[in-house]
Amino acid sequence: MNYTLAVFKSRYATLNFATLLRANHIPVAIINTPQSISNACGISVKFLSDFYPKVQPILSKINLSSFDGFYSYVGNGINKKLIKL
Repeated sequence: MNYTLAVFKSRYATLNFATLLRANHIPVAIINTPQSISNACGISVKFLSDFYPKVQPILSKINLSSFDGFYSYVGNGINKKLIKL
């Protein structure tokens, strides 16, 4: 399974975005942001990459000033790395 992270600079925006995704029937998890992403607030929204095309339009419904970007896990097993989309 491939996952994508939505990363924000604000905890409020992160939680608001997770609520919006859940309201649109997209399963999400709130996770600690990986340390390699230094600009973030500390938590991120994690969702299956299959939902990425549905998630992008929902992003336009919130304040984009705190949005830091989407990151995708690439690779398999232990060798996974984050790539900014």
